[in-house]
Amino acid sequence: MARFELKLPKMGESVAEATLTSWLKEVGDTIEADEAVLEIATDKVDSEVPSEVDGVLVERLFDIDDVVAVGETIAIIETSGDAGATQATEVQEVAPSAAVATIEATMSQAKEVVAQASTVSSGDRFYSPLVKNMATAEGIAQAELDAIPGTGKDGRVTKNDMLSYIDTRGNAQTEKMSAPAVEKAATPKVSKPAKAVAAPISVNGGDEIIEMTRMGKLISHHMVASVQTSAHVQSFIEADVTNIWNWRKKVKGDFEKREGEKLTFTPIFMEAVAKAIRDFPMINIAVDGDRIIKRKNINLGMAAALADGNLIVPVIKNADQLNLVGMAKAVNDLAGRARNSKLKPDDTQGGTYTVTNVGTFGSIMGTPIINQPQVAILALGAIRKVPAVIETPDGDFIGIRMKMFLSHSYDHRVVNGALGGQFVKRVAEYLEAWDVNREI
Repeated sequence: MARFELKLPKMGESVAEATLTSWLKEVGDTIEADEAVLEIATDKVDSEVPSEVDGVLVERLFDIDDVVAVGETIAIIETSGDAGATQATEVQEVAPSAAVATIEATMSQAKEVVAQASTVSSGDRFYSPLVKNMATAEGIAQAELDAIPGTGKDGRVTKNDMLSYIDTRGNAQTEKMSAPAVEKAATPKVSKPAKAVAAPISVNGGDEIIEMTRMGKLISHHMVASVQTSAHVQSFIEADVTNIWNWRKKVKGDFEKREGEKLTFTPIFMEAVAKAIRDFPMINIAVDGDRIIKRKNINLGMAAALADGNLIVPVIKNADQLNLVGMAKAVNDLAGRARNSKLKPDDTQGGTYTVTNVGTFGSIMGTPIINQPQVAILALGAIRKVPAVIETPDGDFIGIRMKMFLSHSYDHRVVNGALGGQFVKRVAEYLEAWDVNREI
């Protein structure tokens, strides 16, 4: 018999750990190779961890809500085949107490390594990057964070602990937990305004109570934090996309036969946005305190709807370096994997600018919330057939045109109205100048 160590696989260069959200197998269950054993979650993506071997699950080394570092052993699977053939790790037969001690020592060492890299506390308490990000977004000081009760393993603060605390956090509690006791000074203390606490909502007998999902809670808090962080301003412009409409109608059949991919409007819009960002690189920035970080790469986030109604934003890396065929393949790949919950954590990391298509749901325009730490987001409205004035050398006349609104939200702390307006105008210019004879 051989024992195989199931480890948390590498999920992308920017992902160092994940939270265990559920076990799909119990100790004693038979497992087949490629069968999912547990579910994990990073800041934005839920994933399954499959077994690499056939066998029986004999040990589960972590509990639900535990934070697991990449490369750590999550479970032990006992296999009946040759250890070399299954790449299983042989474990010497030892007394049960010695085996437990060995596992505990290994886990303890791993936790210490992660804690040294992740904790910001003066003590020995561990905080995952997600918990620290939530604390930063909510303005929770270190002393206040240290005082939050944790329900995770070894008293660790989990995402749910943070969400519950933020929901009930009041001004009196904040001052008590974040400020050390000091003697009253002669200078009068200026009180901070109390944080608004929502009044309890009455529930009638026929009302249905629906618990928010984990992702729903995260999105909710991200959106509130963004509005509290950035001074949102919007600019709107209408673009005539008749040439694009007619060109796509002409080439989409041949494109699908040749490439095996559908040609939607999204890659066309993404190409125009990437070109406009190259023209106005100061829209491709992030704010870090009093510093502005000008991004070298143009990584376009593409808001995509999930089956449960939530949105996720996979990222097209180095979008300005793709031709239209490459852009179409990237868009279709990310959209398909988003719908089927197959995105990897790294697929949602590193975005520098986001595009969301509100026209999918029939909206002609919208005022989207900025995807932090970015400073701008573009909403694409529905394409509509409308009467319009057409200017020609022989005079003006009324004709039927295909038009859409572009809604640009931007952070007025660092993007002024001139830049925000010029950028979205440039996107519209690229769309309106589309070559109807373009080869693809």
